[in-house]
Amino acid sequence: MKIIMGYSDKMSACPGETLKFMVSCDRARSYKARLVQIIHGDTSPEGPGYKERAVKADFEGEYNGRHQEIHAGSHVIVPSQQRLDALKSFTVQAFLWPTTPQKGVQTVIARWDPSGKGGFILGLDEKGALRLTVGDGKGAVEQVSTGKSMVAREWYFVGASFDAATGTVELHQQPLVTYARTDDGGTARKTIKVKGLGGAGAPLTMAATPAGEGNGRTIGADHYNGKIDRPRLADRPLSRVDMELLKGDTLPDALAPSLVAAWDFSREMETEKVVDLSANRLHGETVNLPARAMTGHNWTGEEMCWRHKPQHYGAIHFHDDDLYDSQWSSDFEFTVPGSLKSGLYAVHLATDNDEDFIPFVVRPKRGTKTADVVFVLPTASYMAYANEHMMTDAPLAEHLTDQVAVMQPADVFLHEHREYGASCYDTHSDGSGVCYSSRLRPILTMRPKYQSWLGGKGSSLWQMNADTHITDWLEEQGFSYDCITDEDLHNEGYSALAPYRVFITSTHHEYWSKEMWDALDAFKKAGGRLMYMGANAWYWRIAFHRSKPGVIEVRRAEDGIRAWAAEPGEYYHSFTGEYGGLWRRNGRPPQKMAGTGFSAQGFDVCSYYRRMPGSEDPRAQFIFDGVDDKIIGDFGLIGGGAAGLELDRADRLLGTPPNALVLASSEAHSPVYMVVCEEILINAPGMCGGEHPLVRADLVFYETAGGGAVFSTSSIAWSGSLSHNNYDNNVSRITANVLKRFMDEKPF
Repeated sequence: MKIIMGYSDKMSACPGETLKFMVSCDRARSYKARLVQIIHGDTSPEGPGYKERAVKADFEGEYNGRHQEIHAGSHVIVPSQQRLDALKSFTVQAFLWPTTPQKGVQTVIARWDPSGKGGFILGLDEKGALRLTVGDGKGAVEQVSTGKSMVAREWYFVGASFDAATGTVELHQQPLVTYARTDDGGTARKTIKVKGLGGAGAPLTMAATPAGEGNGRTIGADHYNGKIDRPRLADRPLSRVDMELLKGDTLPDALAPSLVAAWDFSREMETEKVVDLSANRLHGETVNLPARAMTGHNWTGEEMCWRHKPQHYGAIHFHDDDLYDSQWSSDFEFTVPGSLKSGLYAVHLATDNDEDFIPFVVRPKRGTKTADVVFVLPTASYMAYANEHMMTDAPLAEHLTDQVAVMQPADVFLHEHREYGASCYDTHSDGSGVCYSSRLRPILTMRPKYQSWLGGKGSSLWQMNADTHITDWLEEQGFSYDCITDEDLHNEGYSALAPYRVFITSTHHEYWSKEMWDALDAFKKAGGRLMYMGANAWYWRIAFHRSKPGVIEVRRAEDGIRAWAAEPGEYYHSFTGEYGGLWRRNGRPPQKMAGTGFSAQGFDVCSYYRRMPGSEDPRAQFIFDGVDDKIIGDFGLIGGGAAGLELDRADRLLGTPPNALVLASSEAHSPVYMVVCEEILINAPGMCGGEHPLVRADLVFYETAGGGAVFSTSSIAWSGSLSHNNYDNNVSRITANVLKRFMDEKPF
């Protein structure tokens, strides 16, 4: 079981910049912290083993342990205001699309003081029926329910009124679509003994009830799963006709004196702001990033982009397991000294029985370099896979790998502690896809020594640990290099790459924003050289939040290898309004960037490359200097070969430049390898390794018009072969030949 874990406020820092580290330590009075440079994070006994370099840091030492809580679940908070405190009688209404109506008590809209039990809560009861709770703040609390269970993933209009003078409560639960033999609508009317309405000073909340304070924020309870659209609040009991008038986009003048708030979730949806259209301006704010740009109760399918018809996207989808920022208190800080070499580092935390690493990148000062080569860590991809639950949740995991999944303590911990957030490969507790992922939490799958469920023979070689095969090789071969993150690339654009001659990718640089793509494209056009050291890159288009740091969004639209699919009408990013899905669907196939693009995947064993006629071209002579072998990479730490896991191929129709040379192609992949679904127009037999020609990786080289060049390995497993035979092998030799020539300033 995990005892200690932590995270940092940033993923990278320049000399002079400060990082904060947040730590939670259970069942141990103290822990030790120190700084290390991560050289090789893979613990495979067949390889070089785990390598680190200890670095002196002023924070090094022993610290008192303490437990820090994570409070997951999204909701809205509207701060307490006089207009709310003046409420006696009221009407509250909204449209609901509940996704787990029978999971237990859930709050839709509340203004509730948990200490005095005063105010009101409109929500669902234990059976999924609409219920209103009213408390006078003096101990008297009563509840009224329709007694009609709602159906999951169906739209309802709901309304509730309370007359403080008479104690009369009315509830309305109206399904927008009715079904035979389905009794899910109705009304309720009851006179209760509670006459006063307490809760003065309490905020108004949506999708959760206040349950206390922690770290300066309101903690929610009884979280609601599903969509809420057009919530309204009035200061008197409204007739059913008046409620109908409040449903629309235009607020009736006749009801303006009684209207306390009319929230419109289609306004400013790129932000956390929740806009009130009434004269009172009772604006609120979302907590833990519920999903926005969601289809509302009136969406018809006539418009697929929320920017074009926002009134059809007036819903927010809330989840009881949403998480943006753990909001832990800082334990210590580290200001990067000017003498510290650029690279991948980590704070190592240790108790007597457990350890954790908090990785981060030290980069040169902005606009400067210490080497001609820059290695870019794919932190967006790390975030997309952060704390993934595929081993415990995905029913096809063992079929994909053709092996029994072996769980580690981190996997068990994440399975038992869902409050640590999910990956973009998971679904929420209500079955909807996770489209946001943040780094402001402990990411236990982004750690040196972590053994991934993927990788076939010699597992653990996926994401960050596979990427350290590259840093290890660079160190062993004596190549100087700088490190930055792709989040740096997104924020700074081409200026982050301008000082460098060579850009080296990671093994799996899958998730790219437009800003990242444009920056690398400009680098290539300016004569930069690209070494693509992996596969399945430039695949999913993502967006970064424009004001909240460290969070990405992915909409899995229409096509591609997907753990879940976005709902129709929800293909556009809420952060930016950009169309999501594959870059290929956005008119930018990976072949246009690297000459190759995703073609097949399989996760049992890896294979090798066979040299093609392109390798005999004089233009490629420098690549194979000292390499006479016809077979390349029939060895390695990842599945026993250099070609595997995910494979890319050249394709002129998808944008491979006409001057590209196919130097080698992989072969003899097992039947576990399958052609990716975006290549399949009609399902048919023969889509497996050994049967279909698209199940291959192409080693590709081409020159660019600006005097630069591109070399693509097209396999996630390539870097796992670099260290074979003490780094003396044809994969290592080819990679070194390319890097040496790419570092040469002489134009191609």
